[in-house]
Amino acid sequence: MAARRHGKRPPKALRMSVELPLWRAITGYRILTLVYTLCQVALSYRHYEHPLGAVAYMGALTVWMALTWRRTTSPERCTRQFLIVDLGFAVGGILLTSLVDTHARIMGGAPTLPSIWTAGAVLGFAIKGGWRWAAVASSAVAVANLVEREQLARDTLRNVVLVWVAGVAIGYVVEVARASERTLARALQIEAATRERERLARDIHDSVLQVLAMVQRRGTAIGGEAAELGRMAGEQEVALRTLVAGGLVRPAGAAAMASYVPAPVTAAHEGTAGTVVAPARSAPPAADGSCDVRALLAPFAGAGVTFSEPGAPVELPAAAAAELAAAVSAALDNVRVHAGDGAHAWILVEDEPHAVIVTVRDDGPGIPEGRLADAEREGRLGVALSIRGRLRDLGGSAAWVSVTGQGTEVELTVPKGTAPEGGKRGKSRA
Repeated sequence: MAARRHGKRPPKALRMSVELPLWRAITGYRILTLVYTLCQVALSYRHYEHPLGAVAYMGALTVWMALTWRRTTSPERCTRQFLIVDLGFAVGGILLTSLVDTHARIMGGAPTLPSIWTAGAVLGFAIKGGWRWAAVASSAVAVANLVEREQLARDTLRNVVLVWVAGVAIGYVVEVARASERTLARALQIEAATRERERLARDIHDSVLQVLAMVQRRGTAIGGEAAELGRMAGEQEVALRTLVAGGLVRPAGAAAMASYVPAPVTAAHEGTAGTVVAPARSAPPAADGSCDVRALLAPFAGAGVTFSEPGAPVELPAAAAAELAAAVSAALDNVRVHAGDGAHAWILVEDEPHAVIVTVRDDGPGIPEGRLADAEREGRLGVALSIRGRLRDLGGSAAWVSVTGQGTEVELTVPKGTAPEGGKRGKSRA
């Protein structure tokens, strides 16, 4: 609306189609074959029985091409009516050849007036309507050639078969390309919806599920009416995990998907006194949109967490740094829940030339083999979405190394210069 008020038109959306190169190719073919045909008629002018008839036809064909050459530059301009008239010029030129040329030249295999330009009319049918349209147009050209030659000569049969096969083959290829394009578009829609669902599931895991789990634990510990509240919170946690893990979250609409951005770092971890503490946001983005990862991770340090950092700033795009900090928060939450109250965790930040690597290590009992896959099937989304999903959206990776009785190490790698997909679409929502 603002662009219209200032007299500016919004940029047109680019149409991406496998057909566009074919339309451009057929336009070039028609122009080149017209030039070839004009030269051929000019060289044979003296040999025609009625040369003025040949000149009149070529003049009409040239005017037709000059007025309609843009018709074959796109599928919208190339209408069925245009194709029928275009084919009429080709068929009419073939039949007119027997009137303007000598019988001896026709029997000797002289080319028809439109010559190879005829194939352009057939190819237009093939690209526009597929192999069935191409077969009909090719058959019309074949009949016209047989009438003009008055016999089934070898060279006539060869030309007819070549035009028929080329038209049908290209028409079939176009139909397959269109089907592939529709399948690809549908796959991209499904992928976008799946990624949107995963982002929503991450936010749910980092907020609602964490709070429900804490209410269940604290309610059970306090007892009495609080225990009943904790039981209900536990039931809701299980139901919500099942809903998210089972894929029943409806994908957002196109407009919502275009404007959605993963929330800033809001994942909470439980302090020593049992309160929910969110990491401090002491790292506003710099003027160039970058953010020091150390400032986002430093608030996680405490009595049970040791934080080690380089002496120089470790910069990432602000949105990527926020997602990395949320993944670290989820990893620390797993340490608190699964490694026990007495476990200690270490966070190590490494600034490599092409990536930022954050390692979260603990001295807990480790992760049994196959437990991560089982947790994902049960709807435990901390690893699948809050950690691995976030790193995947950043173009990075998350790797686990766990030895029973010796703790677990999670290595989070984020390439420099990356940002979440949602962060590229718009600003973060409050």
